[in-house]
Amino acid sequence: MAKPTIVIVGGGFAGLAAAKALRKTPAKVLLIDRTNHHLFQPLLYQVATSELAPGQIATPIRSIFRNQKNTTVILGEVTGVDKAQKCVIVSDADRQNVPIAYDYLILATGASHSYFGHNEFAEYAPGLKSLADAEAARNKILQAFELAEAEEDPNRHRDLLTFILVGAGPTGVEMAGALAIFVRSTLKSDFRRIDPASARIVLVDTAHVLGTFSESLSNAAKQRLAKLGVEVLLGHSVDQIDSDGIVVAGQRIASKTVIWTAGVAPSPAGKWLNAETDRAGRVRIQKDLTVPEHPEIFVVGDTASLDQNGKPLPGVAQVAMQQGRYAGKLIHNRIVGSPLPGPFSYFDKGTMAVVGKGFAVLQSGKVQVSGFGAWLTWAAVHLQFLATSSLRLSVFLQWVWTYVTGQRGDRLIVSHHDSAPVSTPVKEAVRGAA
Repeated sequence: MAKPTIVIVGGGFAGLAAAKALRKTPAKVLLIDRTNHHLFQPLLYQVATSELAPGQIATPIRSIFRNQKNTTVILGEVTGVDKAQKCVIVSDADRQNVPIAYDYLILATGASHSYFGHNEFAEYAPGLKSLADAEAARNKILQAFELAEAEEDPNRHRDLLTFILVGAGPTGVEMAGALAIFVRSTLKSDFRRIDPASARIVLVDTAHVLGTFSESLSNAAKQRLAKLGVEVLLGHSVDQIDSDGIVVAGQRIASKTVIWTAGVAPSPAGKWLNAETDRAGRVRIQKDLTVPEHPEIFVVGDTASLDQNGKPLPGVAQVAMQQGRYAGKLIHNRIVGSPLPGPFSYFDKGTMAVVGKGFAVLQSGKVQVSGFGAWLTWAAVHLQFLATSSLRLSVFLQWVWTYVTGQRGDRLIVSHHDSAPVSTPVKEAVRGAA
């Protein structure tokens, strides 16, 4: 009897957890992803602020499963699902619209940026969801200082050294805190014509800082940001973003570097499946994580919508990992004939956010902690969930080095061949320095 084929789409937290849960299953497991690496997204902001190198938060998917003989990794992009024929449609650089058959399908396709109906903002305010995004943000931040150093007109320094983050959730808060430490300590002695500490960092949000946290932790984070020199503008949405900055509450804030850290949008899995979705476009799934009337199709992670205790589960890594493991276990039990697990139930281990050097906020049930102890817990948890032991050691040593010396791991401006050259007033700067 032929072994069943299990197709997993997406090599993020949910897809990885599902594949690992199927390591002993008598089946052919195909994991399809459009990149060749698993990315630890919670630390992307540290690549953007030069604390870590890209290779310290990403691992080739093939290396993770090199000893899992029932699993094959395919580099390709899924563009559709044919439920009737039970196959996914995959394209890569050489072939288009190739059908790959499945007996079981796990869609763990993640999320992308959401500009809340203002897609025109994307050109001027890139998000932070991939290694390419993080490297682009790092380039833009470092280039801003290089441009300011070369600029003869001091009136332009302010615009060049104003950094705006739109969205005060965990990504925005962590990015703002890291950027503040970066410009006020790491770069303080590197320039001769400008003072990096004069950089202006603005965090904008329509609601509160860390809105999913308690009011006391939200206030603690806001106070910490203020201590780091971050301006926090709350209660107003951004009306306009262009090449000269943003307009918020009728006020223009001039800036050449705007980064979007606000909303996310799910993948188009709901359209592929022609399934019911919530208002955000996430697929509504049943308690066993399957699509109604299709017990062979599972949707997990940021692409799925499932209520627990009357509230939708949040789009965080812990939910994705637990759902991935559950889907893998359920499929394994079906194949080997073991009793099926009960309905999926998310166990909330708590949420955390770091706010600059040596300070974090932690919320787990009724436990609410902020300060250095929460920061140590944050560091330990993040190290634990990195994909390999080598990454854990590398990141730990880099964090210790940065904490002690203030020096960053990767401050390179990497210009791709197809990028337009950066226009800088170099001749004037050289003349002025002569």
